[in-house]
Amino acid sequence: MKRFVYPLQGFMTLLKKDRNFVLHLLTAVLVIIAGSCFDLTKVEWLFITIAIFSVLFMEVINTSVEYVVDLVTDDYHELAKHAKDTASFAVVLASMMSAIIGCVIFIPRIFALLN
Repeated sequence: MKRFVYPLQGFMTLLKKDRNFVLHLLTAVLVIIAGSCFDLTKVEWLFITIAIFSVLFMEVINTSVEYVVDLVTDDYHELAKHAKDTASFAVVLASMMSAIIGCVIFIPRIFALLN
């Protein structure tokens, strides 16, 4: 059971210290609610699940990189900047992929609802 304590502590740290992670979680909840309202297929749910967890994974990795860089140096260093910038770009890429998946799945349903 002890092996689950550390991941839970990491999750609590993210909830307390990383506003973006909390925003991604709230967005995920809204997407899940929307998916339930639109009665998605199993395949669509798989894509939505991959999209949600991809963004959450990348946000966790980004936060981890930021903590490690901040641990190593308080001074400005170009490599530290590059590490933080590229980690945050991974979140942007995952978010873009998720937005595309969301558009492909939800836009036709929204238009069908409006017609």
